[in-house]
Amino acid sequence: NAKPLKVRSGAIQFSNVSFGYDDKHSILNDISLDIKPDTKVALVGESGEGKTTLTNLLLRLYEPQSGAIEIDGQNLLHVTQKSLRQNIGVVFQDPALFSGTIKENIGYANEKASEKEIIAAAKAANAHEFITKLENGYDTEIGERGLKLSGGQKQRIAIARALLKDAPILILDEATSSLDSKSEQMVQEALERLMKGRTTLIIAHRLSTIQNVDTIITLRGGAIDEVGTPKSLAKTNGIYAQLLQLQQGKKTEQTKKKLQAYDIAG
Repeated sequence: NAKPLKVRSGAIQFSNVSFGYDDKHSILNDISLDIKPDTKVALVGESGEGKTTLTNLLLRLYEPQSGAIEIDGQNLLHVTQKSLRQNIGVVFQDPALFSGTIKENIGYANEKASEKEIIAAAKAANAHEFITKLENGYDTEIGERGLKLSGGQKQRIAIARALLKDAPILILDEATSSLDSKSEQMVQEALERLMKGRTTLIIAHRLSTIQNVDTIITLRGGAIDEVGTPKSLAKTNGIYAQLLQLQQGKKTEQTKKKLQAYDIAG
């Protein structure tokens, strides 16, 4: 009998979690993780190493084949899906925007939100300025998947939506697509505001972001390779230290390929 999830602090625990999309190929093997409340955690690993799978399991889009995932001591298998989704905000790298107005797209996160609250969320997401310059402002219709908006604008609408939802836990899949530097700065600022006071799991695609988190978790071969602060991992010879060296070294075709393999924007 499923109960509503009650998030008190936002601590997340993976205990001996294994998962594969079929019986032959396991993606995650015996993963155990303690994520403290109100911390920023970056997941780093090659493409296909299970970063997205880990976040999908937290959203319960899939269930682990063995082991348990808990939020504040409550096993996700024993809570209602609705309450779980209400407590987790997501910002994906290609945000799903639907046909409708900008106001509807932001307000979708919280149907009871007033216009004032929607505008406050857009301001915090650095989106208000560009929205007010549009012919119909917040009533501007955007096409299927927001085709009339730039990548940076779509990101900021998604951040406004997450701010309005105000969930205690956040999953952030950074945009890999390069934004121009002004856009990039506005998105980064908005994300900093969004992450404040929340437990955040980041699928990181930028080393600059990874350098500002509390904890880095590197995945290799479906298992956890390293866990530590950016400072401590920079001193080891692990994945993160190697990526830092690649980023700081000469940009050759080879280094670009290696960074790409880790989904890191060069």
